[in-house]
Amino acid sequence: MSKLRDPETGCPWDREQTFTSILPFTIEEVYEVADAIERGNMEELCDELGDLLFQIVFYAQMSNESGHFDFGDIVSKVVDKLTRRHPHVFGNQQSLTTEQQQIAWEQHKLKERRESSRDSGHYSSVLDGIPHGLLSFIRAVKLQRRAASVGFDWPEIRSVLDKVAEEITEVEEVLQTGADRGRLVHEIGDLLLAVTNLARHVDIDPELALHQANNRFEQRFRRLESSLAQQGRNPHETTLEEMETLWQEVKLLE
Repeated sequence: MSKLRDPETGCPWDREQTFTSILPFTIEEVYEVADAIERGNMEELCDELGDLLFQIVFYAQMSNESGHFDFGDIVSKVVDKLTRRHPHVFGNQQSLTTEQQQIAWEQHKLKERRESSRDSGHYSSVLDGIPHGLLSFIRAVKLQRRAASVGFDWPEIRSVLDKVAEEITEVEEVLQTGADRGRLVHEIGDLLLAVTNLARHVDIDPELALHQANNRFEQRFRRLESSLAQQGRNPHETTLEEMETLWQEVKLLE
């Protein structure tokens, strides 16, 4: 990496890159890792993880050039963090269940954030450090988990289901009254947040669930199109009732 970035003999493209310019490539690599995992292709996963690691090395090299941290610092920090947050493994704390460990993990992170805020003289919130740039479902889960770590959470799943039903009713009311679009966006947002909370309570990743649902929809609709094509037809020439019948047939074939 240092040779690629060499001002005189390095690669022109690599020399020109900045933290901002390579960020889109980093995000793209994460999605490619996820795709390889979803398809269960271990050979591709190995290759994609290498590409992702290259991104980290890239950041480390650029930082080192400007006199900040290097790759060794990155590794040292994550080792320190993992050791500190796993006292039941590296310290004297008793072994924990998975649920207890998740709670302890959040408590350790909260302690670290409070110490950091105290050092900087700023107000500390349990929600500090959750990036706004995360995918919305992922950010929603993180916000909810943080709030739950201090007791702000529904005690049981029935209450969560009731909240989802309540939000659906509010969406229906907005549609019936013809309220402005901003109000509808507000209520649908609340509904999505409630559904995300439901997924969290049953330990389902909502981002993954929607990703898989998207794939199912795509596969089913393509089969529907294929079935129509075999009849010499296309969706534009087909009624909704006919397409719904084909859709149900496709689902049964699965």
